[in-house]
Amino acid sequence: MSSTTTAATAPPPPVLLSARRRWTVLAVCALSLFLVGLDTTIVNVGLPAIGRGLHVGTRDLEWIVDAYTVVLASLLITSGALADRFGRRRVFQCGLLVFGLASLGCALAPSTGTLVAARAVQGVGASMLSPVALAIVVNAMPDPRERARAIGVWASVFGLSMAAGPVTGGALVAAFGWRSVFWVNVPVVAAAVVLSVLFVPESRAPRTRRLDLPGQLLLTAAVSATVAVLIEGPRLGWSSPWALAGYTVAAAATAGFVVAERRRAEPLMDLGLFRRPAFSTAVLGAVAVFVALTVSLLLTTFQLQHARGWTPLAAGLASLPMALGATVCAPLSGVLVSRGGPRRPLLLAAWFTAGGGALLLVRGYLSDGSAADVPLLLLALLLLGTGFGFANAPITNTAVGGLPADRAGVAGAITSTARQLGSAVGIAAAGGLLAGAGTTPADLTAASRPGWLLVTACGLFLLLVARASRRR
Repeated sequence: MSSTTTAATAPPPPVLLSARRRWTVLAVCALSLFLVGLDTTIVNVGLPAIGRGLHVGTRDLEWIVDAYTVVLASLLITSGALADRFGRRRVFQCGLLVFGLASLGCALAPSTGTLVAARAVQGVGASMLSPVALAIVVNAMPDPRERARAIGVWASVFGLSMAAGPVTGGALVAAFGWRSVFWVNVPVVAAAVVLSVLFVPESRAPRTRRLDLPGQLLLTAAVSATVAVLIEGPRLGWSSPWALAGYTVAAAATAGFVVAERRRAEPLMDLGLFRRPAFSTAVLGAVAVFVALTVSLLLTTFQLQHARGWTPLAAGLASLPMALGATVCAPLSGVLVSRGGPRRPLLLAAWFTAGGGALLLVRGYLSDGSAADVPLLLLALLLLGTGFGFANAPITNTAVGGLPADRAGVAGAITSTARQLGSAVGIAAAGGLLAGAGTTPADLTAASRPGWLLVTACGLFLLLVARASRRR
């Protein structure tokens, strides 16, 4: 290879940034993360309005949400590898443009099929934002303590976006209709593109990795088949031929993915990371946290609008305690991680999440459809938001902590994949519980009880994550 070629492909030298510039980079990247998290939940409160506008039922509504999360979960790792190869800022900006154009497609969609397709393209763009932005932040902040504080802010923004999605969506749907939840992305994307040009430095991994197309296809097949079975299983029957075929595809794709990755010199997913107990339990913890979050949001949204007759705005405002808990506790969690490690905030996350799920379960048994149990609902959502706020920073820090900077993108992509997979599974699980339920408070309460048990179990699982983090 000629010296000219080598110079052209070599990564740029590390840029030493001032403290002000480093935190500006964090702010720009956090803006993109806000978009990704917001679009994971902003649609939830607008689903009844979308269903009425496009004349579709619950399962089609699930695909409107999960088309985004499935594609996002499937492509995160590949997007991280592309960013390491071609430049993180370049891929980041490309993701912003794709996300913005897909948002326009969603806003103008004339039918369910078009909306689902546009949501899938949105997921393609979003996959270039979350892990790539995290890699940019990690590269810009080499000091471990400063990085831990930055991850706390990062988690706070993500928690705020996820929890504030229903509030924002409810206000937009009430004022401008359901299409406005997609229009709102366009000016934010435009601002993020301009800011990234001005402030975000380009960076690449010291050594680029080859793209793993077989691994990407097998991972997509495994994730898609799993979510498809969860969504369509209640309608088709869990023992129907189509469901059995789905189980077979999911199992075969997962097994094929593991075999292919073990044989590949530069795999899509570094399975060796999972030999670290702290990393593997952190990934499972990320799945559990987002299963709990999405199940809680979807079940409460449907209950309040369908059974209680609340407006989208009122149902969105009901999630304000969750947004408050996440916003206040996520920065505190980052401080706790930087001072004493991840174990303490993980324990807090476990007990608050489990407590919120248990309270929702008790409220469900006591509910008679009156307004008397609304304070219990708000308290439970506050507990869940608090648990969510405490969980993200230690989980992310545990996953990327102790790894060299050139592997941070892959580790961040795996944890981001776990989060989105948790969101997709949570939406599918909650939708399956609601699909066959009636519209009375008693019907929806009975249908929701397994969901609250699942939320409680996810909280208790974080106790195992805390124990593994102590042995890191």
